[in-house]
Amino acid sequence: MKFVLAVLAALAICAPAQAQKVYSQAELDALLAPIALQPDGVVSQVLIAATYPEDVAAAAAWSRANPYQRGDAAVRAVEQESWDPAVKSLLAFPELLARMNESPQWLHDLGEAFLSQQPQVMDTVQGLRRRAQANGQLATNNDTTVYQQGEAIVVQPRTEIVYVRYYDPYVVYGPWWWGPYYVPVVWRPWRPHPVVVVRGFFYSQPDWHQHFVRVVNRPVYAHPQQVHVVPGKWQHTAVRPYVRVPESQRKPIVQSQQPMPAANGWSAHSPKQQHGQPQQQNRAQNGPRAQVERRGQSAPQREQRVVEPRRQAGSQGWRGQEARGGGEQRGRGEQRGPRG
Repeated sequence: MKFVLAVLAALAICAPAQAQKVYSQAELDALLAPIALQPDGVVSQVLIAATYPEDVAAAAAWSRANPYQRGDAAVRAVEQESWDPAVKSLLAFPELLARMNESPQWLHDLGEAFLSQQPQVMDTVQGLRRRAQANGQLATNNDTTVYQQGEAIVVQPRTEIVYVRYYDPYVVYGPWWWGPYYVPVVWRPWRPHPVVVVRGFFYSQPDWHQHFVRVVNRPVYAHPQQVHVVPGKWQHTAVRPYVRVPESQRKPIVQSQQPMPAANGWSAHSPKQQHGQPQQQNRAQNGPRAQVERRGQSAPQREQRVVEPRRQAGSQGWRGQEARGGGEQRGRGEQRGPRG
């Protein structure tokens, strides 16, 4: 009997480790593509906030109810809320917070990946930045500075005026390198707004050389009970442990059951295409009529679509996407382009 109990105890200890999902590099690229080019402080606090999806949902609801609040004023207004400080900080950028809330599966996957594979997550951000830089889409401009720090690419706002810009992964990174089964999440565009932040607003920063997120100062808007947020390597609080999505209920961000794509970007098991057919099909699926039909779909319909027809990557860069952002504010929900 003692032997049986010992075996059962060992299985109970090993079960969580066995159930923990390990994200492939293809999945990490897809998860981090929408945020990797944002300023370092934004990236680090988005990653932390993703580990508190319930707080993100509550903060997004507050933001919808207070549409004219942004920047320092919005964060100060929720100072007494018990939400994690990283979530509070995102109220300064309501468009980004809204997209995160509209992409619940992406949010859960990102939080889970960050908690279990933090070094690989940090390296993936750097890999995406190198691709964008090589593609001519990540460079210093009037309000953001991009520079090398050893082997790492650092992105920082020039002043206390911060822009969180929309960008299309298929424009900034160039042709997607994982084929049709591992593709980035594509959000509906937004128009960037200048946001003035106080000194110490970005209380965390990526430590690119140590491969983790570091808390550099106590959060400006931390709730008095949130004493766990202290300088040093960021640690997830044990007060409200992260609740994993049961595997039976989790919708994978990508079709991981599909075979890995071949070097030319297409799986060996993909349907055979005649020469020239993919381009004709893409044009038909990305014409004006198809775009109107996609915008008319509800958010649940889009969430169910794991792979959507490929969007043509235009020649406009990051700023070219801003000009188009204001005309698509009526769209809702998360889109996954030629694609989670």
